[in-house]
Amino acid sequence: MSTASAPIEVAHVALTVNDLGAMRAFYETALGLSTLSDGGGRVRLGVGDHHLLELREDKAARRSTPREAGLFHTAFLMPDRPALARWLRHAVDSGLQLQGASDHLVSEAIYLADPEGNGIEVYADRPRTGWHAADGTIRMASDPLDLPGLLQDAKAPWTAAPKGTVIGHVHLQVGALAEAEAFYAGTLGLAIMARYPGASFLGAGGYHHHIATNVWNSRNAAKRSFPSTGLAELALALGTGEQAAILARGGAVRMVDPWQTQVTLVQKPVS
Repeated sequence: MSTASAPIEVAHVALTVNDLGAMRAFYETALGLSTLSDGGGRVRLGVGDHHLLELREDKAARRSTPREAGLFHTAFLMPDRPALARWLRHAVDSGLQLQGASDHLVSEAIYLADPEGNGIEVYADRPRTGWHAADGTIRMASDPLDLPGLLQDAKAPWTAAPKGTVIGHVHLQVGALAEAEAFYAGTLGLAIMARYPGASFLGAGGYHHHIATNVWNSRNAAKRSFPSTGLAELALALGTGEQAAILARGGAVRMVDPWQTQVTLVQKPVS
């Protein structure tokens, strides 16, 4: 499933890394991304010609710590459940160290981290018809995921990230939820889809979330200090009308959130 019908969606993410070679190899082998460009200490990775991730090397950058504001995880959305199952089989066969797996009701998700500690989610959405409670709100949970049942859908071998793989959402660590909502909802115009203890989930076009923010490890975190590893840029793709609305609310094409995370607006491609 794609979020392409949403007026705002995640375009790509950039990470500052210490070891470009090791990080590139990880994302190619673990997630099956392909190198789209390589030069000047930067590597762009994606699926087909769709750029999803940029790695920016800074060997001297300070390694970010788990209690700082910044990235909680980048979530790679598979096109369907069988694709997620094939990736899980690949992960198991490759000996990837998985950190968890959850049934979120709206999706099935598996968690891991890259060699420099950046969180990763690989997930597949459930049909939208089952996302809502009787009162119309989004129902989400963190129930145990039936991994054996999921693996039964791995009918073919994993070869690479399949066409249609996108970054479905980005989950951020922030210092305060109210400030995060003021920026991501108030300035960027995302709707608050759900709130849970210590976390807010924001989306566009009825999607369960394109951005999540939490204070589970980072409550009262200060502004980020650079240069450091981790999230360097979050790019959001949006239509002309949505961009004009953000500019009218005082936003800009390039801006920073309250913790100095770079947010860039790019134009959605015309289909």
